[in-house]
Amino acid sequence: MEKSSKSKKRLNTAKELPLIIAEYYQECHEAKKEGRPVGWMPPMNGGIELFYAMGLQPVFPENWSPVCAAFGLTHKNFEVCEGMGYSRDLCGYLRNIIGYVHGMMGGPDNPLGGLPEPDIILPPQGGCSPVMKIFQALMRRFPQARTFYADMPQVAIENIRDHHMNYAVFEMKRLVNFLEEVTGRKLDYDRLKEVVRLSDKACELWDEIMSYRRFIPTPISASEIGIMFVMVTRQGTQTAVDYLTRVRDELKERAEQKVGILENEKVRLFWDNIPLWYNMGLFNYFEKMGGVVVAETYSAAWSLRLDADNPMETLARKTLTSYPLVSCVSIKKRKEMVLKACREYAIDGAILHRNKSCVPITLGQMDIKRELEEMDIPALIIDADHMDDRNFSTAQFQTRADAFMEMLLSRKGYSL
Repeated sequence: MEKSSKSKKRLNTAKELPLIIAEYYQECHEAKKEGRPVGWMPPMNGGIELFYAMGLQPVFPENWSPVCAAFGLTHKNFEVCEGMGYSRDLCGYLRNIIGYVHGMMGGPDNPLGGLPEPDIILPPQGGCSPVMKIFQALMRRFPQARTFYADMPQVAIENIRDHHMNYAVFEMKRLVNFLEEVTGRKLDYDRLKEVVRLSDKACELWDEIMSYRRFIPTPISASEIGIMFVMVTRQGTQTAVDYLTRVRDELKERAEQKVGILENEKVRLFWDNIPLWYNMGLFNYFEKMGGVVVAETYSAAWSLRLDADNPMETLARKTLTSYPLVSCVSIKKRKEMVLKACREYAIDGAILHRNKSCVPITLGQMDIKRELEEMDIPALIIDADHMDDRNFSTAQFQTRADAFMEMLLSRKGYSL
């Protein structure tokens, strides 16, 4: 197995994705040329819908890191970042984007044309510390950009109360005032309702798509998880709804015809933590042995529903709840999410990615492993990093994965 490789795509709709990605970045550059304000922001917040409703262009520097990983550019960016004094132990997303904006950005070798410079920066209104530090560094790198400072509370989903919501709505309205003043564009609330309706439809389709992974054999695996790109960048657009509808329709047809990702699905697997963006081919390694990853923790971030009739309130709630769905969540809650998914998706074995780049999502894995084993679901812990392949040993992975799969296959009467 190569240390860096791409996953094998079986879905026709998954093969459309490179064009959708290219069109998004082309749109970002066209916005800059046209003088349409470009705003850099974290994913999973209500600012996305506000931007699309106001004809502004959202750009996601965090999402740019997986793109760099897919193009094999992270080493250059890490070198620049670490040369500035940032520790190699920090988050890979942080090191990649800081290295990028101080290195190859604007140069001739940028894939997809690179990122257009921001006119506006919206620092995250919550989330993990590295993400907040990324935006502090970006504000220093682009001092000409207008910045909106919000101060959203970080609250576990189950603890959100009326006063949290009231404050979040106040901050969303303050953001609207800021954008109107900076861009000279007035927010059309009817247009915002339509954008929120499209965003809600995308979430509904996302949940429906994920539900097909419960089928045996599964018509979609983690190898096709790149479709998540539209949930990160295109929420609130017809593009996302149209694409996800095509994905849903293809899966429905495959499920009705009992066409699985594998001709002979033997073992169903769960993946905990962020995938290795530089080596999505890792999923193929399990598939060659009859194992298919049918569920993971990362995809849960998009299981939200939005109320188009109350756009400000629903976007405020989205901003409060998106991060706690995945990263800023208690160990107890994370354990419940993993165990629930393993039950619902008929999991035979779980792979727990001990991610050097993301400690918040890694915490509690030994507890989760013990609970899974009490449910008679064996779990394998692998050491890696979602961005930095220097923290991944192919030989060590293969040794552990081979033994794990041999044990799982033996329990089901197969041999490796």
